[in-house]
Amino acid sequence: MKRLLIMLILLTVTASATVEDTMTGPSSSSVYPSGPHPTGVWGPGGVFPPEPDRPGTLIVSVELIGPEDEADLQYITPGKTLEYIVTVKNRGRSEVDAEITINLDRCSPDWFSWTSKSVTIPPGGAVSEELLVTPETSALSGKYQFEARASALDFKPGWCDAYFTIQGYDYISETAISGTGQFYLDKDLRSMGTGIKTNKDIVLSGSVDALVKNQYLVEKAKGRTPNFQECDAVDNYLAIHPGDSLSGSEKLKSSWIFGGVGSKITERYNVSEMEFQMQDYNLHLTGAMKKRAAFQTADNFTGYFMLDARQVIPGQKNIKEREEFFGSFEIQRKLIFEGPDRRMFYTCPMPDWPSYSGIGHGC
Repeated sequence: MKRLLIMLILLTVTASATVEDTMTGPSSSSVYPSGPHPTGVWGPGGVFPPEPDRPGTLIVSVELIGPEDEADLQYITPGKTLEYIVTVKNRGRSEVDAEITINLDRCSPDWFSWTSKSVTIPPGGAVSEELLVTPETSALSGKYQFEARASALDFKPGWCDAYFTIQGYDYISETAISGTGQFYLDKDLRSMGTGIKTNKDIVLSGSVDALVKNQYLVEKAKGRTPNFQECDAVDNYLAIHPGDSLSGSEKLKSSWIFGGVGSKITERYNVSEMEFQMQDYNLHLTGAMKKRAAFQTADNFTGYFMLDARQVIPGQKNIKEREEFFGSFEIQRKLIFEGPDRRMFYTCPMPDWPSYSGIGHGC
């Protein structure tokens, strides 16, 4: 009887030791029961603390506005604007109040139309916000990066990186005057790399609130950046004494021989009053809009105004238009010349015109 009692004690101790050894061993099937555990995550050594119950995930995307197949869409020059769409999707079972933040990396916060925004997203839905990026005129050339991140209480956050490249100008000429008296301007530019030739010969005698004549050149422009851009504006010119006038001759030529679109635009005017003029010319020889010259003008004046426009491509096209005005008029005019690989030539109504106030690259 005593021997039997001793044997039972030994068997009990051995069984207990075996159970302890099994629970700490990584290969025992009893530690990893099949199926998910309701209160935590199983792993070597037992049960880890339960994870928080997250009702959903936020998915973020950042896209430039424009065709998906457009080359070099992310290129920009200082003072100009890129348009992004930031989209946040709610992959969850409930409505969520999320915060979108823009992490700037090496960008300036002044370049962005916003850096933080609160949005409410329905379950399974999405919210899109426009984000404008405008590098300041003194921004250095190079590649820049920023991150859009969305976060919300108990939701898994989402983020997306975006890039853009600032391309510097090869030439800038900016002129802005206001006052009473006499003013003379003579500007000449010829660029063999872009096939552009321009000339301005302007005489002002009288009073003007603002007269702006700006020119910008990027010889190897990428994306939607024009190789050459000209921005002109006049605000409230008035002849004061007999013989006063605002007169000038302005020419813009894109030579076909030097790789241009074969267009030529000539303006001549002699006015005693000009309430306003807003004028813009863009020439694209490289980039996404290559072989394209676009001119538009809006004018309110009293006096003489002449506009002569033509496109000559030897053996292919010869297009001419001429308009002359004597008296008091308000006119709007838009012309687009394109190379043989694009639509040829057309005119259309003027769009809403951007503000010309001030002086700078955002003309």
